[in-house]
Amino acid sequence: MTFTPRGRFINPRLGIYFGIFTSGFASLVLILLMLEQMGVSHGVLSGAMLTGALVAFLLIAVASTTREPLEFFAAGRRVPAVYCGLSLASSTLGATGVACVTGAFFLIGSDAIWIMAGGCAGYVIMAVLLAPFFRKFGAFTLPTYLGRRFDSRNVRIVSAALLAVPTLLILAAELSIGAKAVEWLLGAGPAFATAVMVLAVIGGLVFGGMRALTWSSVATGVTAILALVVPVGIVAVLLGYLPLPQLSHGPMIRAIGRSEAIAAMPIVLQPPLGFHLPHDGLQAVVKRFYEPFGAIGPLAYTLATLTTMMGVAAAPWVLPRVATTPGVYEARKALGWACFFFGSIMLTALTIAVFMRHYLMQVAGASIAAPPEWLRSLVTLRLAEMSTRSNKLAVGDIAFDRDSIVLALPHAAGLPDVFAYLAAAGIVAIAFAAASAAALTLAAMLSEDIVSGLSWQPPATGVRLGTVRFMIVLVAGFGGFVAVLAKGDPLKLLLWALALTASAGFPVLVASIWWKRVNQFGALAGIVTGFAVAVLMILASEAELIGLSSALAAIVAVPAGLLALISVSLLTLPPTRHSLELVRDVRVPGGEILYDREMRIQRQKERRRP
Repeated sequence: MTFTPRGRFINPRLGIYFGIFTSGFASLVLILLMLEQMGVSHGVLSGAMLTGALVAFLLIAVASTTREPLEFFAAGRRVPAVYCGLSLASSTLGATGVACVTGAFFLIGSDAIWIMAGGCAGYVIMAVLLAPFFRKFGAFTLPTYLGRRFDSRNVRIVSAALLAVPTLLILAAELSIGAKAVEWLLGAGPAFATAVMVLAVIGGLVFGGMRALTWSSVATGVTAILALVVPVGIVAVLLGYLPLPQLSHGPMIRAIGRSEAIAAMPIVLQPPLGFHLPHDGLQAVVKRFYEPFGAIGPLAYTLATLTTMMGVAAAPWVLPRVATTPGVYEARKALGWACFFFGSIMLTALTIAVFMRHYLMQVAGASIAAPPEWLRSLVTLRLAEMSTRSNKLAVGDIAFDRDSIVLALPHAAGLPDVFAYLAAAGIVAIAFAAASAAALTLAAMLSEDIVSGLSWQPPATGVRLGTVRFMIVLVAGFGGFVAVLAKGDPLKLLLWALALTASAGFPVLVASIWWKRVNQFGALAGIVTGFAVAVLMILASEAELIGLSSALAAIVAVPAGLLALISVSLLTLPPTRHSLELVRDVRVPGGEILYDREMRIQRQKERRRP
């Protein structure tokens, strides 16, 4: 058995390349700051910020052009753990998990922490139960793995069709939130802003696929971290805290609590299954920041955490990306890094919400005729709205746009406008990464598992790459069409996607590795039942036929799918010997990747043919 040194797989200059990118982006911000002081118009500054970021991402993507299927679908399986973890963190919940969740922290306070807890727990469950074994199998998509695991084309095609639905929801949500930031930067209409996002996604994927997505996602992750950390660090210093406010703003939370008590903000308690997330648009703060269960009941809080955990662990736009690492050890490390970066981003979002609450509480009692300059600026930008019911401003008289709290903090702190443009560019960057991940996943499932799903042998390389590239253009355009016409709440779309993914994918993925008795009939029953029950629960909840929130649909659907999987498997014939041998091989993390071995054997058979 030969041993290939790790250095042959990983480019040792990656750190230098991304260091150059970080320096270049920081230089762009500094130049724009100087130009703002020189009186350059805000339209030029915001346009330059957006153009500079998107051009850099697209240049990285085009430089990653490839004609090899292994590079296009799995980045050559040579992505270092830290870079894979950063790209995973930036595309798991995307811009929806930054902009919308920051607004949720600001409006309902600690009740929104379940999103952070569920996401981190999802990475842990993925690392322990799924990722090492999926990495050993090495399939490019979840339906391909399920089809090979159960030796069933029906399982492959059905799972691809059903998992395409939550992936499309994620794509529409990310294009919507990214287009909103583009619209704010350029002052353009929603259709034009969405077209910019769609074209960026197509340009970032069509040449290099997963290889381009991985390296551009690292760049977008760096951009998003800078866009979040730099403004909030400056604000922390201005307020007298350490430049690492995520770990040092405890006294401010206590001060906010005292201010809320003086302002007589009510203490609200929800019933156990109460679940009231902030909606899309302008709304006032009606709940104290650190009083628990004022918007989400205690039972609903636990169930929402579990739903997010299962949805993230089985996400088809996340799990297959662990197959891009050089080995199982790196796959586990990548998920550790993903948990670190994801938790850091969520803690920064929470800090932004805390600082905005601080500035909001300072406004209470001010005259309606002379509000603070930053509040007038937010009203002019349509990021906030003031009520004129009395002569004095109260906390409940000011409504904020949930998805714009990240943009509002630099204005509230009196920072130059470039920092607000930087925050918007960070939202565009992380939306670009997440939308690209969803688009590539959806295109790969359509081309690999539906168009070519009836044959285990993939088509010729030219046809294979041509088909997936056509699908990338098709799904990105259709996702933009859905984002413009549907105009749904991005946060609600994200929660629906996680609920559907958990319902259709989580039970069968766990059972495929840890229960040998499950067969193709049980897998098919589990996938279809879980998905169908989740859809029915969502529709019934939105029609107000049941009292359970649609975001918690997986709590009913996952047990239903698991029960169908177990019962049908036990009532039908045992799995084939080939399936049992495959499970045995998958459970041994070391050795040759099973999917690559199958492709190698097929190539050898083709060469032997006369």
